[in-house]
Amino acid sequence: MLQFFIQFIKHPRTIGAIAPSGKALAAKMMEPIRFEHAGCIVEYGPGTGTFTRELIRRKKEDTKLLVIEQNEVFYQRLKREFAGEKGVYLIQGSAENVNEYLAQYGIQTAHYIVSGLPFTSLPESISKAVFQATRQAIGQTGRFITFQYSLLKQKFFMEYFVMTGRLLEFKNLPPAYVLVMRTK
Repeated sequence: MLQFFIQFIKHPRTIGAIAPSGKALAAKMMEPIRFEHAGCIVEYGPGTGTFTRELIRRKKEDTKLLVIEQNEVFYQRLKREFAGEKGVYLIQGSAENVNEYLAQYGIQTAHYIVSGLPFTSLPESISKAVFQATRQAIGQTGRFITFQYSLLKQKFFMEYFVMTGRLLEFKNLPPAYVLVMRTK
């Protein structure tokens, strides 16, 4: 928790909260995923790995999970915890480059992209680049799942995606919306 808070102080635009997401939010983020049909799942901005743990626990053995973390401290922590997990590929990089990472592993599209990125605080140019890359990465059949603490950016999301679901998790601090989208 302290490590997360320190990273928030150092990088407030890219770390969107003062504490990691809770288990209740992680469970809510998993609800839209049909794990039995997911050949590839990508996670953006896993931070300390709250969603990653759930994805690993629930995914099929042959599902590929690409975990993309830009922050060096969090990436090293993820490596210590998840290196050696079957089908889990840890990448230190940016979500903007998701299609390059998919290609490196011989994957054309992801069935699901789960995001912990703080789009409310990210510069708009970065959000746009991530959204454009995400549309390509999920193709016409994949889903993009993200959470936000408010719906301030919902109209912005709708420029790139069609909303297929919206859930609310009250047991997170603060409560969070889980948005499920597909390519427009």
